[in-house]
Amino acid sequence: MLLGVQSMNRRDFLQSTGLAFAGFTLTRAEFSSAQSPPSDGWRTFEVTTRAEVLKPAGETKVWLPAALIQNTPFQKTTSNRFNADGGKATMVESNPNDLGIVCATFPPEAKPVLTLTSQVSLKNYSVDLSKPGNPRPASKAELQYFLQPTKHIPTDGIVKAKATEITKGTNTDVEKARAIYEWIVDNTFRDPKVRGCGRGDIRFMLESGDLGGKCADLNALYVGLARASGLPARDVYGIRVAKSELGYKSLGASSEKVTKAQHCRAEVYLTQFGWVPVDPADVRKVVLEEPPGNRPLNDDMVTSARKRLFGSWEMNWMAYNFAQDVELPGSSSTTLPFLMYPQAQTAEGTLDSLDPDNFKYEITAKELS
Repeated sequence: MLLGVQSMNRRDFLQSTGLAFAGFTLTRAEFSSAQSPPSDGWRTFEVTTRAEVLKPAGETKVWLPAALIQNTPFQKTTSNRFNADGGKATMVESNPNDLGIVCATFPPEAKPVLTLTSQVSLKNYSVDLSKPGNPRPASKAELQYFLQPTKHIPTDGIVKAKATEITKGTNTDVEKARAIYEWIVDNTFRDPKVRGCGRGDIRFMLESGDLGGKCADLNALYVGLARASGLPARDVYGIRVAKSELGYKSLGASSEKVTKAQHCRAEVYLTQFGWVPVDPADVRKVVLEEPPGNRPLNDDMVTSARKRLFGSWEMNWMAYNFAQDVELPGSSSTTLPFLMYPQAQTAEGTLDSLDPDNFKYEITAKELS
C-alpha cells in the first residue's frame, strides 16, 4: 500500500513549496467542517513523540505515526504539529485507513531529531447491542476495503476453515461477531515473551497451534476470522495515554511517559449497529497481568472485562490509524505489517523500532482538560 498526499485544500500550497518544512502544523480546521468536540464526556490530551537518531550515517530518515486523521465517535484530532530542525518534514495521508505519517529527511551534517505533538479529544465508546441502533453510515467501498485480506491477515485456507467452525450455528452478524470474540478469549493467551505488540501473523498462529501473542496478534486474529466470516473488521493501532478509571492497573498508562504503551484494538461492522469496538486481547491481558496475576477466566475482574470489551472501549487510549501492509514513503525497507512505533533509517540500515533507548525516542502524554 503506497501512500500519497491526500487531496485537500492545502495540497497546492504544500506541493508549490516542495513539501519541505522544518516545522508545520496540520489542524482539523484546514480540512474538516466538523465542529469542535462537545465538552460533555470528552477529555483532551497532548501526546508528544520525540525521536532522535543517536548514530546517524549519511542521509537519515525518520517516520512517526500521527493521530487518527478523521473524526470518530471516540476521537477528535485537533492537530498534529511537527518539527525537524535542520531537516525537511511533511505529513503524508492515506484513506480509507486513516493513516497519517510524519516523514522527515535529514542531511548528513544535521542532528536528526523529529518531534510530533498531537492534540486529541477522547470519549469513552460503547455500542448498545441489546437493540438495533442508528449507526453512522459507511460506504460500500469502505466496508469492502475492510473485508480484504492482507499479507499477515489472510481470509482463506485455515483462517476460513476456522471461522466456519467457530460461527457454525450462528444466524446473525452479532452472533458471528460474539462467537469469534468468545473463542479468542477462551483459546488464546497473552505471551509476555513476544516483542512489542507482536506481528499479527494469524496464518502462522493457526497452522502452528501457537495461539499466544500480544495485542497485534490476538486482535489481528479476531479481524481475520471476522473478515473470513463476511464481517468487515479492522485493527485500530494506538497508544495508552492515561491510567484506567475502571480499576484495571494493567489497562492503562502508569505515568505521563508512555513510550512503551502502544496498544492495538479492533472494530467489527455490524449491520444494525455500525462499527462496534472489541478487544479480546485486553481480556487476556487482565488474565495475565492484573494483580496478583494469572487470574482464572471465571475471576470476577476477568468476567467483567470480558463482558465490557465486546461493545465498548475505555478511551484512556489514542488511535493512530487502521492501516496494514504499510510502505513508508521514501524507505528502502520492507513493508511493515502496521505502523504503531517510530521508525528510522540511515545509510547503514533500519533502526530497531522496539529499542527506544538506543533509537532513541520518548513519548509523553498529558491531559489538558
